Amino acid sequence: MHSEQMELLKALQALQFSAFDFNLYLDTHPNDQRALAEYSKLQREAQCAGNAYNKSFSPLMAEDNINQPCWKWALEPWPWDIDY
Repeated sequence: MHSEQMELLKALQALQFSAFDFNLYLDTHPNDQRALAEYSKLQREAQCAGNAYNKSFSPLMAEDNINQPCWKWALEPWPWDIDY
């Protein structure tokens, strides 16, 4: 895996982790507008990072392979095969 690919994957994972953490917080604090705004921002950033990864490297999820000329989903290393 190229260093640029690894950097983008790690950035995406950090965004997704942060968004999930806000999701858990919002489950118990649903009226916290600041947390809701931060969650929305993180979700948008994660979506953009995921789209950039899919475009530059390979699909992260099977659904991301729709409308592609070949089935590239299974050609990249699986998460447990990546040497972090």
